[in-house]
Amino acid sequence: MSRTGFAVPVSGPWATPENLRRVAQRAEELGYASLWTFQRLLYPVGHPMGPTYRSVQDPVVTLAHLSGLTSRAELGVAVVNAFVQPVVLAKQLATLQTLSGGRLLAGIGLGWLPEEFAAAGVGFDGRGRRGEEFVQVLRACWEQEVVAHQGEFYSVPESYLDPKPLPGPPPVLLGGAADRALRRAGRIADGWISSSREDLSGIGEKIYIVKAAAEKAGRDPEALRIVVRGVTKLGGRERAPLVGTADQIRQDVADLFGQGVTDVFHDLNFDADVVTAAPQEALRRAEETLDALAPPGPGS
Repeated sequence: MSRTGFAVPVSGPWATPENLRRVAQRAEELGYASLWTFQRLLYPVGHPMGPTYRSVQDPVVTLAHLSGLTSRAELGVAVVNAFVQPVVLAKQLATLQTLSGGRLLAGIGLGWLPEEFAAAGVGFDGRGRRGEEFVQVLRACWEQEVVAHQGEFYSVPESYLDPKPLPGPPPVLLGGAADRALRRAGRIADGWISSSREDLSGIGEKIYIVKAAAEKAGRDPEALRIVVRGVTKLGGRERAPLVGTADQIRQDVADLFGQGVTDVFHDLNFDADVVTAAPQEALRRAEETLDALAPPGPGS
């Protein structure tokens, strides 16, 4: 299945409550399959990350708000990083899964900013091992009647962690770009999410690594979600994947689907011209993009 989604305003001045609600509801009206957020806990003084990361709303709280304003679109976070406490996150996501009617897509990343780990009181080393154990704890909290875990990074005393998510646990999608991260996604996750820095011209190679790892682990590679964050710029003059005219971007999306991508979501939070614009101007550009790139309706 091929699905097109849209990221809601979470970064910079355009991330107002009014813009958030307008973009989310308009996207659902137009038939977009999913709505997306991302996490940035803090911005170290003097860091060159750029305007997208300077001011970012909490992704889980944002999705909880949207769950009450929408009824059909899936609600994705790409991603929550593994410096948070997994049992607390498991409770939050289980509640959100139930309240949203089973629409949550739980993207998890290892994290790459040491200052965030320091602020959270979590060690930066061993992030790959931590990430694997993080997923184990999430799933134990969602699936086991009595949860008990003793690992390298986390300890959960024998406990009930209820209520369980309904109608079932959300899919766990892993981020990461290195070969090791791609193999991890194929081996233990329900799918993979590309980063904003991904070279989409080579996405087929990444998908091959993910699916080969799944098959080697005895899993069905065709059951995995392969999600691309589209750093989309309608009308951008420097042609690149998902940058250009509406027709060019639509063809880019079709090409991604042809390479095995299952989900593409357009994310204007990574367009510096949007996240630094006045809120009304940013909303105008978002609505223009929403309308121009809306997925075809049934039978079209």
